[in-house]
Amino acid sequence: MIDIHGKNALVTGSSRGVGQQIAIGLAQKGCNVVLHARTRESCRTTQELLKRYKVDVYVVSGELSEEKSVNEVITQVLSLDIDIDILYNNAGVMSPYEADIWNHSWDAWMTSMKTNVFSMYTLCGAFVPPMEERGFGRVVNLISDINKTPELAPYSASKWAVIKLTEDLASKYIDTNVNINALDPGWLRTDMGSQEAPNPLEAVLPGALVPVFMDHSGASGEAFEALNWAN
Repeated sequence: MIDIHGKNALVTGSSRGVGQQIAIGLAQKGCNVVLHARTRESCRTTQELLKRYKVDVYVVSGELSEEKSVNEVITQVLSLDIDIDILYNNAGVMSPYEADIWNHSWDAWMTSMKTNVFSMYTLCGAFVPPMEERGFGRVVNLISDINKTPELAPYSASKWAVIKLTEDLASKYIDTNVNINALDPGWLRTDMGSQEAPNPLEAVLPGALVPVFMDHSGASGEAFEALNWAN
């Protein structure tokens, strides 16, 4: 297991929910954290929660549904003048539930793909090559085990695309110390998962951190289930 004390992590969508828990878990291990949300104000609660840990905390903001705004987020991160060692592509959107499975709009499809897949690809493109140059990097892409639910087809299809892209990107870095893996946080009681979910939000830890702690000989291009390590 590697030591992430003093390393820097960018966690997208970390103002609440799973992203907030991941940020807390990283800070507990001494990892500096770059928080992200649509607005800087949205990150205030997470900032307050991280004050108890002796780590540096930064905030960037912006939408991840359009290429221009994703690039603006990247520019903000680069302006911090720190190396991003760990990238958590956590941010995502869920398309509206459609009882009529043939009623998903093209807008719903495009929003799901742009936010959940295209932004992930662009963020990886910005931060993975420098990771390889420095000889260390960990990327974790959030997925879902949603299955046989065509009422949420744009969302589920986008998450399956993330799995495939994770596998493909990992294959290009298999001989480096950059691990690129996927993480299924499980069905948790969040705004997205609903309060009907069987597991509390906090159950995502410590499993959500497992892909980060693996050394260079560990798995890459794999899908991990956070709840497998739930207390």
